[in-house]
Amino acid sequence: MSGQPRLGAIRGCFEGVIPAGIATVAPDGWPNVTYLSQVHYLDEEHVALSYQFFNKTRANLLAHPVAELQLIDPTSARSYRLTIRYLRTETEGPLFESMKAKLAGIASHSGMVGVFRLLGADICRVERLVALPGEGLPPRAPAAPLLPALRASVGRLAAAPSLEAALDGLMQDLAQRFRVRHAALLLPTADGQRLYTLASLGYPDSGIGSEIALGQGVIGVAARERTPIRIGHMTVDQAYARTLKGQAGVAGLENEIPFPGLAAPGSQLAVPVEDGRGLLGVLFVEDPGELRFGYDEEDALTVLASALATRLRPAATPATRARRAPAPPPPGDGPPMELRHYAVNDSVFLAEDYLIKGVAGAILWRLLLAREKTGREEFTNRELRLDPALRLPAHAENLEARLILLQRRLAEKAAGLAIEKTGRGRFRLAVARPVRLIEM
Repeated sequence: MSGQPRLGAIRGCFEGVIPAGIATVAPDGWPNVTYLSQVHYLDEEHVALSYQFFNKTRANLLAHPVAELQLIDPTSARSYRLTIRYLRTETEGPLFESMKAKLAGIASHSGMVGVFRLLGADICRVERLVALPGEGLPPRAPAAPLLPALRASVGRLAAAPSLEAALDGLMQDLAQRFRVRHAALLLPTADGQRLYTLASLGYPDSGIGSEIALGQGVIGVAARERTPIRIGHMTVDQAYARTLKGQAGVAGLENEIPFPGLAAPGSQLAVPVEDGRGLLGVLFVEDPGELRFGYDEEDALTVLASALATRLRPAATPATRARRAPAPPPPGDGPPMELRHYAVNDSVFLAEDYLIKGVAGAILWRLLLAREKTGREEFTNRELRLDPALRLPAHAENLEARLILLQRRLAEKAAGLAIEKTGRGRFRLAVARPVRLIEM
């Protein structure tokens, strides 16, 4: 394909805005021309076609594995012709799930929900790419200058003095440098079956502590398949509805925090945060407008997620001595705060209000019990990490992230409890009122 446009340079043609034309030939030489719902960019030499029906095009491609595609860039109106050769079909895995999610958005946008159903991803090698004659429109600039934004954000992540500072900087950079209006960072729970929200941007309610099941919506699928999932059109497909409905908790009490997603998103992108040792989280962005995130934004946030992974990987750093903070004032007068703990899932309630559950709930209850028995209010990360009662899996659990989750959740609820850092690897449990602990 020397002297011709690069496939990567025309990735805007693969967004599904304008259907691609495909021409195939039957064994008897009779041609067939139709439209394809989706052509997916793989790399500089390969594309994937959406296989939804066993029709004439599909039969021709299997019998005579050479076809012609015509693509149109929706922003420049330029046309391109590709000669492709069919190689194989994939019916599961990251590529299949990514195309399935995007097809759900295309189906909703075109009124074909229930008709468009992905059966497979047909992998094809591109043997020739030609730009067709004709005047096009000037190329549209990206929503943000991505390369300078990426460089600055990666540097800020590396220089952040703590994980909390790194997360705050990440959300600020998404808003200011990448011009993202709504975002969230989710980390896996101890059992790896759910993801919990640790940081968010642009929502009326932060949703800190809310959870999404592995495989649920664009976030859960990105986590399960370890691949970016991007939708450019609002979808009514329930498989990609991320907002969690409250579920009855233990003893009939509410113990779910709603995920703070948009009610009607036009664009969504979920990128896994991982390193060579496993999944560390999912970075999620969304926007009410359609086609807000393209291949370039997906590339940039994938690189940013790789830099974030270096900050999320747990590191058992020893606590260092810090200047002793002033002693907290004694708890004030008034009725005691009634805190209840349910061991079945380590959920903690303040009277009838749900606070936290899981590992963060176990940590909070452990701190409250230690304070009640010994009067202690200052603790170290190290002692929590080594406490067998907390059952922290060293290979997957990030204690610092759990403490940040607990700190932010307590601050958001204004519960009269607070986690205050007193030095590196040290913190204080501040209590504003007398406490009454009840083990259920």
